[in-house]
Amino acid sequence: MLRVLLAAVVLIAALGQLFAQGKPKGIRLWNLTSTTITGFQLSPTGKNAWGPNQTLNDKDKEVDHDERVLIKGIEPGRYDAKVDLRGTKECFVYGIEIKAEAVFSIADNDLQDCSN
Repeated sequence: MLRVLLAAVVLIAALGQLFAQGKPKGIRLWNLTSTTITGFQLSPTGKNAWGPNQTLNDKDKEVDHDERVLIKGIEPGRYDAKVDLRGTKECFVYGIEIKAEAVFSIADNDLQDCSN
């Protein structure tokens, strides 16, 4: 009986490690807006030095509502974001805190200074 219990514990631990390895690593954007994001660029807060379009990291080059995308080439810190929404609407999000190996989200109420 003790051997069966020990074997079960080892199997559960091994499965836990296996599932953890399949989990995406890195910084990720979670789109909680009501629409698809077609462009997403980051700049250190207040610098207007926009980086590459991070939506290109997604398989279909867009980030749908409730979808996450890997953000590449960014160090933890505070950033402003230029957000292009499906259609022609462009908005900004200011002062996003980005942490290492974490998910940050953008929602409709975060969008500011929108123009068509």
